[in-house]
Amino acid sequence: MGTVRGCDIPEDLSYNVENNVWARREDDGTVTIGMTAYAAALAGQIVSYTPKKVGKSVKKDKSCATVESGKWVGPAKSPVAGEVVAINDAVSANPGLINEDPYGEGWLVKIQPSDWDADSAGLVSGADAISAFEAKMEADGFDGCS
Repeated sequence: MGTVRGCDIPEDLSYNVENNVWARREDDGTVTIGMTAYAAALAGQIVSYTPKKVGKSVKKDKSCATVESGKWVGPAKSPVAGEVVAINDAVSANPGLINEDPYGEGWLVKIQPSDWDADSAGLVSGADAISAFEAKMEADGFDGCS
C-alpha cells in the first residue's frame, strides 16, 4: 500500500489521476470503479450517491455516478467505457462508506468494459501512481488526508 500525504494509494489498482478515480480489473473481466481516498478527503463527508443504472452505457471520462457532500456535488468519471453491470447497494444505503473504505466497501460501480486494453493504456499504477498523486496534491495545495 502506497501513501501520499496520508492518503492511501493501493499500488495494485489503476488510476485516472486527473479524475481522482481508480479501476480494478476483476477475474470475470468486469472493472470495479471507485473514488480515491484523496477525492473523498477533498469532497468531505459524502452524503449522497446516485449511480448510473445497471444496463446503461458509460463513456470514458464521463459520469458513472454523481456524488454529493456538504460542500461539493459532482460526477465520478469512469476511467473506462462500457456498460454498468452492478451498483453498490451498500453505498446507496450508507454513502459515507466512500469516505470510510474507498478501495473496498465504498466502490461505486462495476462496468463491463468495451475496450479495456485501449482505455487502460492511459491509467497509472504502482510507483507511477504515487508520484503522479504527489505532483497533483502539490499543484492543488492539498495538505493531506486526515
